[in-house]
Formats: sequence, structure tokens, C-alpha cells
Amino acid sequence: MTLLNSSKVVLFLILFLASVLNVQAEEEVDIWKKNNQIQQNKPIGEKKLDDSNVYKANIKKNLNQKVQIQEEKFEKFEQAKLYGLYDPGENDFTINMWGNTGAEEFTNIIKRINKLDLSRSAEEIFIKTIFSNSYKPEKLSEEMFANIKINWLIDNNKENLIEEFLKLNGEFVSKGRLIQYLVDRNIAKANITDACKKISFIDVKIKDPYLEKFKIYCLVFANKRNEAQLQYDLLREQKLSNEFFDDKINYLLGLKEKDSGKVLDNNLLNFYLSSITVENFNYEPNDKTKKPIWDYLNASKLIKVENTEDVKKITDLEKAANENKFDKNQIFEIYKQFKFELNTLITANSSYRSLSGLESRALIYQKYLLAENTTSQLSYLFLLKDLFKKDKLSNVYSKFLSDKLENIKAKDIPEKYKETVAKNIVKEKEYQEGKIKFNDKILHRSKVLKYFIEDDYSKSKAAKDLKVVYKKIRKNKNYFFSAKDLAVVESLKKDGVKVTEDINFKKFAERYSVPKNLVDLANKNQKGYLALKIVEIIGEDDVKNLDSETIYFITNLLNQVNLSQFRNTIIASALPLRV
Repeated sequence: MTLLNSSKVVLFLILFLASVLNVQAEEEVDIWKKNNQIQQNKPIGEKKLDDSNVYKANIKKNLNQKVQIQEEKFEKFEQAKLYGLYDPGENDFTINMWGNTGAEEFTNIIKRINKLDLSRSAEEIFIKTIFSNSYKPEKLSEEMFANIKINWLIDNNKENLIEEFLKLNGEFVSKGRLIQYLVDRNIAKANITDACKKISFIDVKIKDPYLEKFKIYCLVFANKRNEAQLQYDLLREQKLSNEFFDDKINYLLGLKEKDSGKVLDNNLLNFYLSSITVENFNYEPNDKTKKPIWDYLNASKLIKVENTEDVKKITDLEKAANENKFDKNQIFEIYKQFKFELNTLITANSSYRSLSGLESRALIYQKYLLAENTTSQLSYLFLLKDLFKKDKLSNVYSKFLSDKLENIKAKDIPEKYKETVAKNIVKEKEYQEGKIKFNDKILHRSKVLKYFIEDDYSKSKAAKDLKVVYKKIRKNKNYFFSAKDLAVVESLKKDGVKVTEDINFKKFAERYSVPKNLVDLANKNQKGYLALKIVEIIGEDDVKNLDSETIYFITNLLNQVNLSQFRNTIIASALPLRV
């Protein structure tokens, strides 16, 4: 066998090994093409004896380097943790949806969005974007990426989403904090049974003293005292207990006849344990008392006012109610306890002026309860409004007033009060889509919209409907082809629906501009970041209240980056007439 043939055999074996090892075959072949070319240009006689060894050494080195690089890549991907609720493909994203987004621009837009009270549509897009499983933005730590999601869930009281998040994700940063949130939410409602159910989310990797203590209490609550004792002994061995918990749990386990009587309000668990162990438990909340404790006091009916002469206590409760800490309805129950002389009640219209703010509110409220007709009721209700406003306590009263006014029959309201009554009825945020009423005389309200609303609506059916609708609007010489119409036609065209050539939508599009900064994001394929920008644009507005041009450029951008699910959401929410 010649040296050349020997060399070829070696090369063949190495190439075979390279293919088995799943290295980048094309690159290896290219390299070898160059080497073979060099060899063929050399006279055979000039080949040195050790050339094959040189070749083998170089190739071995090259292969080792490539294998090492691949291993590093795989290791990196294995280490990358994905935390979310949705497969990215469900919402037209990819796992690298933040690949072109920097840490600073990501965190900044999250901060801005967190300041907004998002509308239903904006929140829906935000949730599906931020909770799609994906790799983190560049230079953003995994811990911060996870905490941004966790903080939003907690700050927005998304209990159901939190439970789903815990079910779908394994270990992640601050998992214990999410579980504690669920535990505390249920303790605050005085629902200990459900609070104990949340313990099931704890696994062996979570070493959280707060949760471990509550787990032990839940065993006591379930009358599993032996198991509770074992867990408690283990807690002490790990030095995760403290004197306060030792005192309370030993009392609950029946190991001591009486507890110390100590009350702690530094966290909800300690406060709860205090409330169930201290005899004749009595706690006076103040302006520094945390809201979860207020919630627990409300739910457990632990706040009682037995003496209406305790003005400070009652006024503190009024302030707490105004800050949404104390139950507002309880304030009016306290007002009923005030005792007034009969003459003071009879002359309430004037006598309230000589009383303190608290007493005047109690007096007029009682007078309202005694009112014999609608006119008198309305008179006292609006006087009471002024008294609350005077002491900057309007939040205590606005919902109460609205509810009372809404219960009055319209026919019974005197003409002079009708406008005032209407202005003071507060409609809570409700989302009722209503039934769609299609109008084929207006393109963006026609049956063509079924394509974006109904899942099984075919492209051919959409094309046929568009043709029929377009024939109708062409007959109307005064018809104005709006930005909303353009949004519909562009979206259909984007999806491959046949659009009649008579519709020169590109010419119509020249009337409208899309913000350059957003176009740049689309060109860079920053899908995730662009979706968040759209969330920010929609903000607190209902999509149907956005102006036509805004609706157009939002759909245009979503079409550019192929976010068709979000586009359909926008069109379905903004364009149809609903009744």
C-alpha cells in the first residue's frame, strides 16, 4: 500500500468517525476538499513519510475542538431553564423570542407596563407573551427573568395562574415565595383548609422555614399529631425553629397546658398562630398594620367596636377602610351603634353641623335609614357624600352610594335628582362582548370578520365573502375605505386569502404611517419586545375604543412579524359591532 493510499484510508476512517459523532459534516468536507486539492497539486515523490501523521493530528485536533464546542452548546441549552405557561408556538413565538432584546430595554418596558392598569385585551396579550416558554433576553440573569414573572403574578393577585405556573414548572428561583403567597392568601381569608392544600406544591428541595412551620401546623390541624411531632423534631434539628414557634406548636401538640400569650404580627403565620392560641385574643390594628393581617382580622370577625365613645379607634378604622384595609360595610354597621337623642335625630338636618365629623356621618346615616320616601333618601345620601368628602374618606362611601342609588327604581327618582344619580352610579369593570351583528355594507363590520373569529372558517370561504361584500360597497359612491377596512384586507392578504384585484390596498396604505421605531423592531424580528410595545400602546384602553389608525398600524406590525393569533384577537375585539 502506498503512502498516498494509506493516507486516503486514514482520511476515510476519520470522516466516518466524524459522521458518527454528529459533528458538522459539511464544514469537515470543505476542509478536506482543500487538503485534497493541495495534495493533488504536489508531485507524489515530494510526499514525506510522516505526512499522514500530521494529517491525523490536525484532524484529530479539529474534531476534538468541534466536539468540545458542540458539548458546550448542549450543556448551555441543558442549563437554560424555561419557566412559563404556554408553548411558544401557541402564540406564534419561538423559544428564542427574546434573542434580539437586551436586558435593559426588556426590564424598562416591564417597569412601564407595571404602572398601567391594563385593559382586558392588553393583559391577555401581555400574559401570553411574558409567560411563553423561552430563553431569557441577552445579559439578563435567569433569576431576574424568573422574578419578573413571579412578581407580576403576585402583584396582580393571579392566584389561578400561580397555581398553573407551579403545576407546569419544576424547580425555579423563588418557588417558595409563590407557595407562601398562596398560603397567605388563604390564611387571610380564614380558609385554613385550602391554605393547607397549597403545601402539596412543596418538595424536598425547598427549605423554607416559613413553609416548613406551616406544614407542621397543617398536620396538627389535620389531627396528625405524631407526624407533626416528627416533622417538628426535624425542624429543630435543622435549627429552623425559634422560641415563638416552639411555644405555639408545643401548646397545640398538647405538650404544655398554656402558651406564653405572646402575639407577633411580623408575618401572617405568626399572627394566625397568636390568634388561635392566646386566650381572649384582642388585637388593635394601626396604620402600620400590614394588609394581609387586616384581611385576616376582617375575615375572622376579630375587630369589634363595643364602645362608640372610642373615637380614635373608629376614626382609625375609617381611615383603614378608605385605604381598602378594613371592610367598608363594617363602618356603616358601627354607625348604627351610635346613640342619639330623639330630638337630635328629628332635627338632624341642622344638628349635624354641631357634631364632629364622625358623629355627623353616623347621625345622617341613621337619618337615611329612617327616611320615609325616595326624595328624603336621596337628600341624605348626597349629604352623606359631602361629609365623607370633607374628611377625605370618599373611598369608604363611593361604592356604598352607588349600590344604594342603583337599587332605587328609575320611575321613583325625582327629575331634579336624575342627572346626579346617574353620575354617581359606578359601573364596575366588566367585559361582556355581546352578540356580533354583521353589517355587509361596511367592510370592517361584515361577515368577512368570521375568518378572524371562527376557528374553522376557511380561506376560500373568506375570499368568497370578501368578493360579495366588496361588490356591495362599490355600489356606494360615498363609501370611505377606512383604516379599519385596510387592516382587514391586509390581514387577509397576509394569510393567503385571495383578494380581488380591484382593491388597491397598497395605495390606501400610503395614507397611513406606522411608527418607525416599531417598524425597526419588526425588521429585527424582535417579536416578544414588539408584542410588549403593543401592550404598552393599548394600555388601559379597551381595544374597541382605539382610533382607526392605531388599530391599523397594530395589525400591520403584527402581520409583519407573523403574530397572527394576537392580530386576530385585536380584530375580533376592535372591529365587530356587538349588541
